Amino acid sequence: MTVTIRPAEKRDVLAVTELIEEIERHYGATEFQPLEERRTQVEEALFGSPPLASALLVEDEAGDIVGLAAYSFLWPAAGSSHSLFLKELYVRDALRRQGVGARLMEELRSLATARPGCSRLEWMTERDNPGARAFYKALGFAEFNGKVVYRIDTGTT
Repeated sequence: MTVTIRPAEKRDVLAVTELIEEIERHYGATEFQPLEERRTQVEEALFGSPPLASALLVEDEAGDIVGLAAYSFLWPAAGSSHSLFLKELYVRDALRRQGVGARLMEELRSLATARPGCSRLEWMTERDNPGARAFYKALGFAEFNGKVVYRIDTGTT
């Protein structure tokens, strides 16, 4: 199957909103925000002023959105440089193991390399996600054990 990888556009908000619910289901969620609330959050995140994030989308031959890579630039990274931080990489089951995820990672690397002052591309995965860890290892990426992740919920979903 031929796919196109491209930046998200405002016309994609509903498709991304629906894909976000699919991603949540993939991770085991059973309760979801109302569609309109989720749609508003996606639109604000990707197209607000300023946008909070960016996304590369995977579009299939039929024009359906079948995957995404959501990312943000973070500052500072090394010294006064910044980094591209990949928050979510997702490809629908039907397209997995066909090189689509690898193409998304290549595209992200290209974005980071092309951006002046961007010193690295970073991401995380759960320790108990052997599929994701094997995927990144197969692409030649080594795990970095130098950080401990902390999180506090704000009560907002």
